[in-house]
Amino acid sequence: MGQKDRSRQSRRRHDIETKARLTFPGGVHPRQNKHFSADGTIQQVPNPKQVAVLLSQHIGAGCKPQVSKKDKVKAGQVVGDTNAFVSAPVHSPVNGTVKDIALQSHPVMGRAMAVIIDTDPADVTEKRPCAAQFGADFDESAYSAEQICDAVRQAGIVGMGGAGFPTRVKIEPNPRLPKHTLIINGCECEPFITCDYRIMLEWTYQIIAGVKLACKAAGCSTVIIGIEDNKPTAIEAMRAALADSTDSEHIEVVPVKTKYPQGGERQLVNSLLKKFVPTGGIPPMIGICVLNVATCAAIAEAVVTGAPLTHRVVTVTGCAITKPGNYYVPVGMQVADIIAQAGGLTEKAAKVILGGPMMGLAIADLETPITKASGAVTILTKEAIYRAKYEKRQTPCIRCGRCLDVCPENLNPTKIAHAVKNNLLDVAQQYYMSACIECGCCSYVCPANIELTGYIKTGKLLTARAKEKVPV
Repeated sequence: MGQKDRSRQSRRRHDIETKARLTFPGGVHPRQNKHFSADGTIQQVPNPKQVAVLLSQHIGAGCKPQVSKKDKVKAGQVVGDTNAFVSAPVHSPVNGTVKDIALQSHPVMGRAMAVIIDTDPADVTEKRPCAAQFGADFDESAYSAEQICDAVRQAGIVGMGGAGFPTRVKIEPNPRLPKHTLIINGCECEPFITCDYRIMLEWTYQIIAGVKLACKAAGCSTVIIGIEDNKPTAIEAMRAALADSTDSEHIEVVPVKTKYPQGGERQLVNSLLKKFVPTGGIPPMIGICVLNVATCAAIAEAVVTGAPLTHRVVTVTGCAITKPGNYYVPVGMQVADIIAQAGGLTEKAAKVILGGPMMGLAIADLETPITKASGAVTILTKEAIYRAKYEKRQTPCIRCGRCLDVCPENLNPTKIAHAVKNNLLDVAQQYYMSACIECGCCSYVCPANIELTGYIKTGKLLTARAKEKVPV
């Protein structure tokens, strides 16, 4: 990159950082509460006695078991797969024996089939992060786009920011939807969660390697790494790694305003590029591909080492956990085992959430296993989470309009919720119920304590069941 180009980039960076931060319409500012787990390094945990590898961990077709009861399996072995295009295989994270293939608690679906594996007690080996294998001199030219896409598919990589969309489908070139810009999501806007923050600090070069590989596979010419401005250490770490790396002139780190849900795919595109993804559409429709920083780290590991996605970093946090922190755990490890590794619950624990307090799902069964998209286990006291919801009963809507002001999708949550409450699903659809991203902003600001997001989720579920003609 020439001196003029560097000067232009420097001026652009200065303009961004001295003016109002890039952002999107709507949104809220909940307490961040990142301090519980932000400062501790990523910790390795020993293999649990048992894992439950769910066969549906992603958007798209679920997997069919590729093993049988009592089969011996090796760590990294495929235990579930399908020929469907929008899908991803699942692998065993441990050496062991298949105890059963049975229904297991699922964080989203309620119950789903899983391959339950008893870990071999004689095997004390543990998979460890491979970040040390990556440096400033990583050269993506050694791999073709086809090799990258194939490695990503075989490794079973899906979006690790929460959506769980198969990554191969995102990055594979599509002549009908050519992509020009790759956006890397390092926002981590959900309160409490810090797993992405820690990997940006500790796995920096691995992320950069994954970014380069994804950029090559997708055929993009520009890469923007968006990070919320409440993470200055991560911003500087990523910039320093890019400055030190070869062939990284097309990659830029851009701070965005700290606001929830800044990490939403559509919201981040709007913040960085001032473009709108069509309602009901996806970013590739406007030439953009969006990936999470953890997903990029997984891409680098899969392409360079051939290792499948069997482990991930999970934030264990909240005011009711003994040792909050970020833990490198096997996918399929049960929440109870993860909590035990973090010192156990305090006596005041009232709610366990898989995810964060805004979009996460409260779980009653601590034997629920984590999936590839599970970024956190948040444990809170009754007093800590939505205090008003505990102290005040729901009252009638006062038509204040706050939910309209904060909705990042410019919807009318009140009208949608009212239609669902009265079983008028067609009316709810007329108000674009399906466009809701279920961020929870409307429920967060509602002075009447109406669970608007809950009604909308119910409406979507009822609509889906009606289409499938499944009795409710």
